[in-house]
Amino acid sequence: MIAFSPAKINLGLHVLFKRNDGYHEIETIFYPIPWYDAVEIISSAHLSLHLSGIPIPGSTHDNLCIKAYQLIQQDFPQLPPVDIYLHKTIPPGTGLGGGSANAATVLQLINQKFALQLSITQLLSYAQQLGSDCAYFLYHQACYATGRGEQLESIDLCLADYDLLVVCPQLSISTAWAYQQIQPSGSRTSLKDIIRLPIETWKDHLVNDFETPVFAHYPILKDIKQQLYASGAHYASLSGSGSAVYGLFTKGKIPSSLQFPDAVTKICAL
Repeated sequence: MIAFSPAKINLGLHVLFKRNDGYHEIETIFYPIPWYDAVEIISSAHLSLHLSGIPIPGSTHDNLCIKAYQLIQQDFPQLPPVDIYLHKTIPPGTGLGGGSANAATVLQLINQKFALQLSITQLLSYAQQLGSDCAYFLYHQACYATGRGEQLESIDLCLADYDLLVVCPQLSISTAWAYQQIQPSGSRTSLKDIIRLPIETWKDHLVNDFETPVFAHYPILKDIKQQLYASGAHYASLSGSGSAVYGLFTKGKIPSSLQFPDAVTKICAL
């Protein structure tokens, strides 16, 4: 059984305050993009993870795909072991949510393959235990996210008139490190209100709080954002706390001369 797990971008990200549980309260807009990893599960004698494509740092035992299986197995101890095959095309550490999407996809595949009849509410509960943005990937549309990123509200937002250029330099940024650099800035105009403004005005209002510290440490990312604007992007931003920088262009208007030879790039028709 095989499925394709999508990436996402963040349209704005406000870090509001640090909570008593050690996490940060945020608000952001998640938007799905057509860039996919492939995930396949096959019945096996032993639980194992097989990786291909872009390398993933760390032990396979710590991979969220394995953790997703183990989380369900706690409630279904009779669950047979599986081989999980993961082919990565979404670079890790880029703020595109690839790892969280993989885990959400494993939850769905296990549910389907073994007819567990888990409800969407139950799947969301598992996903929230795996990662702050993991629950989002059980949705397939734009969402306004609060809390740690796990409290989700579907919103009416369509970017079908635009093409997206995503630029991922050879950097992997730790989410924990990025949050350590942040000075929470409290309540501001809600992103739900800002997102209703004309896209051409977003660059003056729609802010990702991680840009200031991340750009200071990795100036190449600021340079990429400036190049996107200079090439006609209506809006450009860092995605989440990672190293991906994206630009929204009028459909068919991404210049062919715009090249980033030392980065993984992806043009997505939204």
